[in-house]
Amino acid sequence: MAIRKIVIQGDEILNKVCRPVTEFNPKLHELIDDMRETLAEANGVGLAAPQVGILRRVVVVLNDDEEIIELVNPEIIAQSGEQRGPEGCLSIPGKFGMVTRPNLVRVRAQDRFGNWFEAEGEGLTARAFCHELEHLDGHLYVEHIDRFLTEEELAAYYREMGYEIEEETSEK
Repeated sequence: MAIRKIVIQGDEILNKVCRPVTEFNPKLHELIDDMRETLAEANGVGLAAPQVGILRRVVVVLNDDEEIIELVNPEIIAQSGEQRGPEGCLSIPGKFGMVTRPNLVRVRAQDRFGNWFEAEGEGLTARAFCHELEHLDGHLYVEHIDRFLTEEELAAYYREMGYEIEEETSEK
């Protein structure tokens, strides 16, 4: 396994439509393993293959139980509800914007061996499913925002939601 370089906004690969996976072989398994390791290293919630320079329909998502779900050729088959919150992207580091997404999402995908399955997520997992699947069609979350949030706005949102915000301190 290896940590792969995450492609940053501006690279044209992020705007291309990915091809379906047709071969479930050791090369695919290596890609998925590398994506898992890259996601963990980046401390992210989801990662799509084009974000590591590969135009294939492969996604990994960290769910609410801290388990990584591997999705090959995924598609959203059901969604309901609505949530609005700050969203960021490993390909647009340090920037966040307010995005409205479904609150409950069900996906159908194949595993690394080609077997079909369904997975469901709500809240952050639902948001990650939507966000990562958009990458597979060449779209970024910034298409859904009016503007980026300031650090103060982001901190205020999280405080309002009851999260403890660690303030940066500088020592002299």
